[in-house]
Amino acid sequence: MAPATPPPSAPEPPRHTGTSLELLVHGVGGATPQEMLGDPRIVRVTGDEVAAVYRRTEDADGEQRPERYRDEPVAEAYCWSGLTSGNGSRALWLLLLPFMVVNLAHWMRPTATGSSHAVRLYGVLVRLVALSLTVLLTAAACEVALDLLAWQCAGADACAERRSWLGFLAERQGGWWSQPGRRLALAAVVPAALVGLLWYLSNRTWSAYESQRPLDGQDADADDAFGAAAGHGPNAPDLDAPGLDAPGPDTGGACEAGSVSPALGRPGFWYGRRLVARLRAAHTAAGFLTVAAAVAGAAARYDRGAEGPVPRFIGAAVEGGIVVGALVVVGVVCRRGRSEQTRDTRLDGALISWLPGSALALLALAVLYASWSRPDWQSSGTLPGEATFRLLAVGQGILVIALAVVARGLYRRTPEPRTVLHGLGGPVVAMLACALGGVMTGGVAQRVADWLDGPGTPGMGRGAGIAGPPVLLSWQASVIPLLLILLLLPVLALVVRTARTARRLGPVVEAEYAPEPPEASRTRRIARIRATAALTDSAPWIVGVVSAATLLLGAGAIAGSWYSDRVPGRAADGSGPLLESLADAAQSTGSWLIGFGFILFVAGGRRAYKDASARRTIGILWDVGTFWPRAAHPFAPPCYAERAVPDLASRMSAWTSTTPRGRLVISGHSQGSVLAASAVWQLPDATRPRVALLTYGSPLERLYGRWFPAYFGPGPLLGLHRSVHCWRNLWRATDPIGGPVRIAEDPDPGVDRGPLKDPLAYGRTPRLPLPEPILGHSDYQADPAFADARADLLEELGPRVPRQAEARTQKGTSGRSSG
Repeated sequence: MAPATPPPSAPEPPRHTGTSLELLVHGVGGATPQEMLGDPRIVRVTGDEVAAVYRRTEDADGEQRPERYRDEPVAEAYCWSGLTSGNGSRALWLLLLPFMVVNLAHWMRPTATGSSHAVRLYGVLVRLVALSLTVLLTAAACEVALDLLAWQCAGADACAERRSWLGFLAERQGGWWSQPGRRLALAAVVPAALVGLLWYLSNRTWSAYESQRPLDGQDADADDAFGAAAGHGPNAPDLDAPGLDAPGPDTGGACEAGSVSPALGRPGFWYGRRLVARLRAAHTAAGFLTVAAAVAGAAARYDRGAEGPVPRFIGAAVEGGIVVGALVVVGVVCRRGRSEQTRDTRLDGALISWLPGSALALLALAVLYASWSRPDWQSSGTLPGEATFRLLAVGQGILVIALAVVARGLYRRTPEPRTVLHGLGGPVVAMLACALGGVMTGGVAQRVADWLDGPGTPGMGRGAGIAGPPVLLSWQASVIPLLLILLLLPVLALVVRTARTARRLGPVVEAEYAPEPPEASRTRRIARIRATAALTDSAPWIVGVVSAATLLLGAGAIAGSWYSDRVPGRAADGSGPLLESLADAAQSTGSWLIGFGFILFVAGGRRAYKDASARRTIGILWDVGTFWPRAAHPFAPPCYAERAVPDLASRMSAWTSTTPRGRLVISGHSQGSVLAASAVWQLPDATRPRVALLTYGSPLERLYGRWFPAYFGPGPLLGLHRSVHCWRNLWRATDPIGGPVRIAEDPDPGVDRGPLKDPLAYGRTPRLPLPEPILGHSDYQADPAFADARADLLEELGPRVPRQAEARTQKGTSGRSSG
């Protein structure tokens, strides 16, 4: 369905003095500009159909008539929902979830001061884990297309008869395509096409996001009297240099004029064009080389074991070229990280073109080599791919353990009490990315094998028509039921603790609303919602338990497959009826859980894009994942903040430069508050003190500060407070996402205002005669505290038209930014 035609653009507001502006930024789930501004009549100020700034039609020339806005500011709404939502086909991005999760691990490193080598090593290890996931995905596609279809099913008469569309490949047909090498060469089109599709998606989004150059000092107007070019340029400090990093608690924030800027304030932070292009070339080459190894490896193995028509040195030469290409890919991934101190507009043109091209040429050579006629070659059993999956699993485990050692060392140097899992958040999330990759690839292989084998059970030998996928994948599926059973313990502990917390909060709730007469059901509901909202703070240790259990059970699966070389159901033969039945049940249950979970995952993602309530449910997790630039994996879903943050920073810079005495409040809800804070960091030093920040329902500290301490920890947030003119943060105890920002300064700077009373009234009152809802994460503008906080910020900003300081309107807001 084609997007609706946006309203016509309005001319840029003319220069005037004394006007105030509130720039609204919505949160998770999106919102229309009509909803944000509370008016169906809107006009687009700047932007396009994907993301734009809107005003009410009557406010289009607000700067020319400041007398009309004495009681509240001109409202503008920045609507960015088009960057993260769309039609149901965009749910296909969920198939790349492991890539997104491992990209998160890159940004979760602990705060580091004076540890440049450890920081670089952390980045290299995460990029290597990301590279292994690309190889794993490609190997899984090779397993399905080359092994299960072309090698096993086409080589087995019973399977080929059931699948008539495989008849021309069937070994019994004796046709040109019936030789195993030629079947493999033809089947290689499937994984190669998958790699090509990933390259295409990454290149298309790279052009739309990473390659969009933000407004900077060189692009600003020449008559900018307020220093739009300040703080940017080639002489800006590089935090990757030794001794420099995102500020820790001992640096005092490092956001004031003349000091080192925080990481998110670097000119090149939201401009990752060069790195993504390099990584895309390397990962594309890795995918093609994986396919080439699968095709050429089988043919070379046959040639080494039999006297055939193909000289052995040809296979050795092709395999040697693949090894050299793999070493080059690893070197490219390890050699260079992000360049943030300047907007690096260069591209490594030769590498971007020649590396994937060379890998594709090697794949073509492998296909030609495998297609060479070998009349005596017959396919039996499985392709020699078992070792590949085992080595990948072992390698991922070693990389994650090494990453944990580096992360723990960084945390010990600069410990921050609220950092999740004592600095191990990144390794834990990297482990989960590997587990997701294993589950998704194993699930596809298991389901395809079951479908091809008809009534048999692949790998069980009893009535099985094909050997099935590698043994390791069956072992990995078999540990899933055990993992779910282990998870019941912490889940039950959370349920019990939440119930106890709710009972303990009952008297507290009644005391807050005294002297209103208590009502048991109302008290229980408020207390239960508060206790449930607090579960967010327990998420880190649950994630840690899952990751640790996954690592241990995964190690057990590798050991079991390596020792027995049989699927669990057959490995337990002779161990007794109980163990045999348990092994069979675990194998079959795990296989179906993987397949069912994969289908449910895709269907749920598609529904989330179509259903607003479902989108809000999972939106915060998805928006956190796609907020960060693609620093580790180029095939991850695109980073919407690389468009949204420069949009907001450019709009604020442009408005303040054309309205010299204007006052600007950027008002962000939920994820919009993270975008707002990031945009403020990107402002020039001379502009930032003219801006006030209003956040509400904000995960800045509760989620981002704890999981991403190097970028949103105590030091950066303190620096943000010191660099803006003023800041207010509103939060509720019933909000599962937002919370206080906990500015670490003595005396208390008064940034946090809360917890706000929710509901506003316990029962019926003369002012509120109907029962008030418990709002939780939404409708912060409905609280009178919102209008008070905004008016306080405008008053602190300075020059104003008469009576503006008296504004304490009870209407709520000039606009709405909740999403």
